[in-house]
Amino acid sequence: MLLQSQELQNFHNDKSTSMKKYVGVVTALLLYMCATAQLQFGTTSSSTDLKNETPLKWVDVNTSKETWKVKDGILISTGKPIGVMRSEKQYENFIMHVEWRHMEKGGNSGVFVWSKAEPDPESRLPDGVEVQMLELGWVELNTKNGVAPPIAYVHGELFGVGGVKTDPDNPRGERSKSIENRCKGRGEWNTYDVVCVDGVIKLSVNGKFVNGIRNSTQRKGYLCLEAEGAEIHMRNFRLIELP
Repeated sequence: MLLQSQELQNFHNDKSTSMKKYVGVVTALLLYMCATAQLQFGTTSSSTDLKNETPLKWVDVNTSKETWKVKDGILISTGKPIGVMRSEKQYENFIMHVEWRHMEKGGNSGVFVWSKAEPDPESRLPDGVEVQMLELGWVELNTKNGVAPPIAYVHGELFGVGGVKTDPDNPRGERSKSIENRCKGRGEWNTYDVVCVDGVIKLSVNGKFVNGIRNSTQRKGYLCLEAEGAEIHMRNFRLIELP
């Protein structure tokens, strides 16, 4: 879980500001490891007892009553109509944990962080930084003239949406791609752990940090869960707020 050397260099462009961000992210990663260990081994003792864990409530923005339901502790989205529901409140610095699985080949979804939750009338999706959730078959279904999209596209890309700008750690144009392909396919559970601190985001896919962005122009807002045409399941959604 150590930051890569290139990431360290990125933090030193402005020594004072960058060092504060670096310390903030490292602190968040340490909190994440403590929280993960406790959740894994069932311990909740002393000062790291997850007392900052926030129960999440969701508000529909532009989908429907039929779009979302909870069954056996699993949040199920039909994906239709395209749109989002948002968290009840806004968040700035936090650690987010979510497990998800697509139920259709090429399924498309994601979570927007630091969003205003004001969908564009045409796309029906909001601004923010999107944490992409795509089923592996998306590449095959979107092959055109024999040319397939990059496989990295479906393994947890991070990118600004709706005018939000970011600096990608692993550039693919303006987006940041995962340095390792770790997502599992249709019907299998994936785990995302997302650390968001002072305009910096680090994404862990199935237990390993493989992607990140920095210098987000928007650093506070709602979380938005995306319905984008395909059935997706989510569970064990947790959020720990940070200073």
